[in-house]
Amino acid sequence: MSVSAVATQSAWYRNRWAQLVLGIIAMMAISSPQYVWTLFIAPLKAQLGADLAKLQWTFSLLIILQTFCSPFQAYLVDRFGPRLLISAGAVLSGGSWVLSTHPGGVASLYVTYGVLGGFGTGIVYVGIIGHMVRWFPDRRGLATGLAAAGYGAGAIITTFPISGMLQTSGYAETLLVFGLIQGAIGLLVAQWLRIPGESAAAATRSTAAEARQSRRSYTWQEMLNSPLFWLLFVMMSMMSTSGLMVTSQVGPFAKDFGVSDALVLGMAALPLSLTLSRATNGLTRPFFGWVSDHIGRENTMCLAFALEAAAILVLFAVRSNPALFVVLTGLVFFGWGEIFSLFPSTLTDLFGPRNATTNYGFLYIAQGVGSILGGPAAASLRAMTGSWTMVFVLVALLDIITALLAVAVLKPLRIRHIAKGTLR
Repeated sequence: MSVSAVATQSAWYRNRWAQLVLGIIAMMAISSPQYVWTLFIAPLKAQLGADLAKLQWTFSLLIILQTFCSPFQAYLVDRFGPRLLISAGAVLSGGSWVLSTHPGGVASLYVTYGVLGGFGTGIVYVGIIGHMVRWFPDRRGLATGLAAAGYGAGAIITTFPISGMLQTSGYAETLLVFGLIQGAIGLLVAQWLRIPGESAAAATRSTAAEARQSRRSYTWQEMLNSPLFWLLFVMMSMMSTSGLMVTSQVGPFAKDFGVSDALVLGMAALPLSLTLSRATNGLTRPFFGWVSDHIGRENTMCLAFALEAAAILVLFAVRSNPALFVVLTGLVFFGWGEIFSLFPSTLTDLFGPRNATTNYGFLYIAQGVGSILGGPAAASLRAMTGSWTMVFVLVALLDIITALLAVAVLKPLRIRHIAKGTLR
């Protein structure tokens, strides 16, 4: 074997933990367009003279392009490889901010920040998740959880610098500088992303992991013909809807319950709740992913989803207590955010790693379904009934049903599917 071949095989980026770190950094680089959009609303509104409803369509387009185009985005990653496509996604994501520096109107902002940004971030998100499940057949839950947590962690790092620069330099320069920084970081780390070889994947398999994983990889067409996929899709849609019902309504909850401005540890309850929830929403992804690697995906789903249901019901019972409101909203998010590690891991266990990115692209549409149903459904129920009671009951009910489906339906079907090695 030549010296160059040996050097290539022993390169630092061929290590799967290095690939995980690179994936987390790529996720962090494309998280700001979603999580710090709210900081740009006021200056853009003043610059464009647009009303809030029209301006918010920018954010809606970002989410729609990120989720509903995910099968196509994921197919491109599987077809052309992670290095090329993650590079393209990072450039599109960062470039969307650069092109938004001097919008000619709301419509141009839709195209730059919304469409280009949504398509770019979607490529990186589904691409990195698909990449992790291939590199970590024995620790899929942990790896996807850490990668998904990185998507939120990036915004934690950039929120205060972006907020400060907006005050001193304005929105145009802020978008330009941070768009270039984030795009460059994503582009750089993508150059070291590599698909694992068969020997590398085989070396990391464990007997326990193999017992719950498919012996072959299925195409997306075969997967869509399986009732197992549609069961997972319905389950993830229900969990996305229930979680986003809470996510989109924490502010109105706190206001109606009379706790938003109450002091907890010297801080207002609402921002403290949001800060804690962001932390627990990130922590839960690698935590329950790691748990699922040890006790099984379905058992972990049942445990986590039941935890969210219990937290929701207790939160409603003690809703007027500011301190408990803060703690329990954090616990609700701890019982919800793990869907972004458990579902992609389960899907790859069932349908194999070779087409994992494309396959997860189809399942990720469930998050888009939840984003459409969650906010409007909660607001409509509140308007129709005059209280939040039915919203809390519905969220808890969706959680409980999904928890039961995991152990009563998904688990036996998965066992049968793995044992037979064929789709039913």
